[in-house]
Amino acid sequence: MKHNYLFISFCLFLIIGLSSCSDKEDDYVPIVPDPVEESPVVLDLARVPYQTLSEYKLFEGDMKNQDPSLGVLPYEPISQLFTDYAHKKRFLWMPKNVKATYNSDGKILDFPTGTVLVKTFYYDNVLPSNTTKIIETRLLIKKADGWIFGEYVWNENQTEATLQTTGSYVDLEWMEGTSLKSTTYRIPSEAECFTCHKSGLDIIPIGTKPQNLNSSYTYADGASNQLSKWVEMGYLDSNYPTDITTVVDWKNTSLDIGLRVRSYLDINCAHCHQQGSYCDYRPMRFAFNESADPANLGICISPDQDLGNGLTQIVFPGRPQRSVLDFRINSTDEATRMPLLGRTLVHEEAAQMINQWITQLEGCD
Repeated sequence: MKHNYLFISFCLFLIIGLSSCSDKEDDYVPIVPDPVEESPVVLDLARVPYQTLSEYKLFEGDMKNQDPSLGVLPYEPISQLFTDYAHKKRFLWMPKNVKATYNSDGKILDFPTGTVLVKTFYYDNVLPSNTTKIIETRLLIKKADGWIFGEYVWNENQTEATLQTTGSYVDLEWMEGTSLKSTTYRIPSEAECFTCHKSGLDIIPIGTKPQNLNSSYTYADGASNQLSKWVEMGYLDSNYPTDITTVVDWKNTSLDIGLRVRSYLDINCAHCHQQGSYCDYRPMRFAFNESADPANLGICISPDQDLGNGLTQIVFPGRPQRSVLDFRINSTDEATRMPLLGRTLVHEEAAQMINQWITQLEGCD
């Protein structure tokens, strides 16, 4: 009986084996791969902005660690906006099957509906406990009819951030390198956000231009050009040019000081000094693609406002003490400082660079 059982089992094995090798298409059973893992981000455009930051599920684990969820991509402009020495972490997320497109080197990418831009502001070495403290996380969300703000203020326990539209203040004292610094940090209202993110009647992003992103960034899986990474993620159409005119890192002292100044003014000032923006009535045009023209930088141009103090030109070559730009960059007075919003402190390193640049400029014709 045992031998008969083995013989019958062997025959069945042959029959099944031969059947599985059949060349008939109907007999083929394909191996179906596991479905692609979905991003956990929750974005209901009819409900945003949510009341709390955690509802978006942009971060995994302990939210204060800012570990991005699947599909949430970190990025960093080459030169960055100054905000009272706050550090920043930036992220991008898009829904499936949509992507941004290129307009020009110096224009904001054309983002699809559902895009979320995330920027978290934080300080290290905050006293008295010498810890990291997150202050706020700002969202820009692209709805079908345009961008909206989501301003989220973090609690003291650093466990949650809550929607706020009216603005508020936070007293801070921290160590910046070896220097003790302090400020009453301003968390902006929606109206203040619109002042900087204004184009006519529309809200727009500021830093997400190809000229600001055409650089290497070290991701979790290695270093890559940021624009290339966005294409790889399906977040950007690959039809952008390979010869993008790119800003420089203004902190890199090995580079031409004129390029460094133009790059700094582009990210910190150009969004207001352009057509349809808050300071469009002033003569300066600080966008990187416009500031190669000395007149757009204010060089040898009379100011439209008499501030006294011998300030006879916006940029007086060789004479920082007679230059409105140098004066405003070094002012903390709300009536005269530039930028008007986003800072209460002097950006000392940038002010020194601008002073050096004006000093080495040659005189007017």
